Amino acid sequence: MKPTLQTVANTVGVSRSTVSNAYSRPDQLSPQLREKIFEAARRLGYSGPNPAARSLRRGRVGAIGVVFSDALSYAFTDPYAVQYLRGLAQTAELHDAGLLLMPVSKDDEMAVATVNNAVVDGFCIYCLPDWHPSLKAIRARGLPIVSAERRDEGDPEASFVGIDEAAATLAAGRHLTGLGHRRVALIADWIIPERESRPVAVADPEKLPYYVTRERLLGYRDALAEVGVGWPQIRTINAAQNSRAAGADAAAHALDHAPRPTAIVAVTDILALGVLDSLKTRGLRPGRDVSVVGFDDIPEAAASRLTTISQPALDKGRITGSLLLDPPADPAERRIILPTRLRVRASTGPVPAE
Repeated sequence: MKPTLQTVANTVGVSRSTVSNAYSRPDQLSPQLREKIFEAARRLGYSGPNPAARSLRRGRVGAIGVVFSDALSYAFTDPYAVQYLRGLAQTAELHDAGLLLMPVSKDDEMAVATVNNAVVDGFCIYCLPDWHPSLKAIRARGLPIVSAERRDEGDPEASFVGIDEAAATLAAGRHLTGLGHRRVALIADWIIPERESRPVAVADPEKLPYYVTRERLLGYRDALAEVGVGWPQIRTINAAQNSRAAGADAAAHALDHAPRPTAIVAVTDILALGVLDSLKTRGLRPGRDVSVVGFDDIPEAAASRLTTISQPALDKGRITGSLLLDPPADPAERRIILPTRLRVRASTGPVPAE
């Protein structure tokens, strides 16, 4: 049989709690007794108390579960995600905690099992569509939750650290309409659940299932409505994923069909950089032939002279960690909106003469 804490205690002739203290409270025992216990444990093949069970008995695990609906590699390759997780990790380190990255699939049973089996002190909901089955499972755990998106605004206890997505894109949209643009294409991932790049008909953007996509498209909708461009006149294109290649593929659907848009906006810089690639292969100049706007202001955006919306990814992660690991007593202080800024660069310019 596999040796246990009690097996070691019986072998040494001490209590179970004494053996436990040898591992978790060494100051309670003499060095000689601790060594005697460890020697017996080695001889029996006992490696020590189960860390998960020990953490649960303490009431603190020392880990934050970070939930997102993409592949695990996304956390290490997407520049915005890297900055956000870096900020979250910096705060976690201050509290002697770690991060458990939890990519969840669309499969209901697997997603729920992932959440239910996670040994964590709380959850950071990084990006999940509203319909995702893991959301209900996360709430059912009864652990602290902080979202990077403004969910559950009717719940006074809901915690989030985010930005006003729609206000940010409203400013960018007004920048474009001020330059005379009326023929605009919108590119976003998660307009539809299917992972494919193609034009889609969106009857009502307010009913889109993914918060970030929904809010960012609504800001552009409102900006164009101010100058008389109705939603049905705006071309919407789904990107297969948040990648540069998918952005280029999605842009092709706009650039290769008449009438060509005078401006293309993307809900992330990664997608917008793909749009720039698509322009280059067609001999078109950003800011001259077609204007392009991104979102996030990742380092490559400045190098590519991309007009974009800057948001504080690092601070967003840091504050999220603080709300999870050291939450303020007042629930009102757990709902934080951070500032954004429109950064105008060379990828936007006046409507070209036709």
